[in-house]
Amino acid sequence: MNQEIYLTGITTTGTPHIGNYVGAIRPGIAASKDPDKKNYYFLADFHALAKNEDPDKISQSTLEIAAAWMALGLDTEHATFYRQSDIPEITELTWILTSMTAKGLMNRAHSYKAAVQANIEGGNKDPDKGITMALYSYPILMAADILMFKSTKVPVGRDQKQHVEMARDMAQRFNHHYGNLLVLPDPVIGDDTAVLAGLDGRKMSKSYNNTIPLFAPEKPLRKLIMKIKTNSLEPGEPKETEGSTLFDIYRAFATPEETANVEKLYADGIAWGAMKQMLFEYINAHIKPARDEYDRLIADPAVVEAELQKGAARAREVAAPYMAQIRDAIGIRRLG
Repeated sequence: MNQEIYLTGITTTGTPHIGNYVGAIRPGIAASKDPDKKNYYFLADFHALAKNEDPDKISQSTLEIAAAWMALGLDTEHATFYRQSDIPEITELTWILTSMTAKGLMNRAHSYKAAVQANIEGGNKDPDKGITMALYSYPILMAADILMFKSTKVPVGRDQKQHVEMARDMAQRFNHHYGNLLVLPDPVIGDDTAVLAGLDGRKMSKSYNNTIPLFAPEKPLRKLIMKIKTNSLEPGEPKETEGSTLFDIYRAFATPEETANVEKLYADGIAWGAMKQMLFEYINAHIKPARDEYDRLIADPAVVEAELQKGAARAREVAAPYMAQIRDAIGIRRLG
C-alpha cells in the first residue's frame, strides 16, 4: 500500500493566536509525528502577496509563524517544513497550469465571487474594482502547491474544499493532454476541529481584532483574558458552560478530568473574575515552555532560516526531478 502524502499550507499573515493553535497548529504537529504519513508543511508567503500585506509584515509574520510551529514541537526530521518562495518549481508549475485552466473555472471561485458581490452591493459600477489577478488566480497557485508534491490528502477547512476540488480538475485536464503525471488530491475536512470564540464572543479572528496571541507575555496575556466577555451572573449563581468563551478556551487545553472539575465549579457559581484568573494561570503554565523556546527562536532568526533551508532542500529533491518530467511531457525540452 502506498504511503499517503499530506500537505498543509500555513498563511504568513499575522501573529499566531490560541485559536490557530487549537484549530490547526496542534493537530498539524500531532500529524507530523505519525510514521504512517508523509507530511509537507509550507509557509505560503507568495499567497500573502494577494492580500497586499506590508513587506516587513510578511517577513516578520514568516518568522513568527515558523518559530511558533518549531517551538511547539513540529517534527522536522520526519516532516518536510519549507517556505513556498524557496521552491521555484511551484511558480513554474503555476504558469503551466494557468496556460490550460479555463477562465470559467476561476469565475466560480468562492473568494472571487465574494469580492464581486461586495462590489455590486457597494454600488460600484465595475464589479471587478480592487480585484487583483493574484486574488483571481489564487486557486491556481494553491493547485501548484498541492500537485507539486504528489499530495494525496490535503487537510482544509470547509471554505477551502473548493480549491482542492479545483486542483483535481486542473490535474485531470493536464493528465488528459499529457499523460497521467499529476496525482489527484482529496480534501480532508476536520469536522471535529475546535473553533474558539475571541474576546468579544465572536469567532477568534484577526479580522475582528479579538484574538489572544499564542505567545503573549504573562502580563499582556492576563490582561487580555480579563477582557473576555461574560454575562452578568453574580458569584454564587449557577452558570452554564454552553456558550461560555472562558469554558471553551479552558476545555480546549484541559484534560477530561480537569474539564469535569470546571463544569462543577460553574454549577456551584464560580465568580467570573475567579474563572478568568484560573484560566490565565492554566494557559500560562501550559504555554510557558513553548513560549520560552519561541522567544529564543525569535531572537535568533538564523536558526529558523537554517531549518527552512533544510526543508527546502528536501522538498526540491522531490520537486526538481518531478518538474523535469512535467517539462518533458509538455514539450519544454533541450534541443540536443
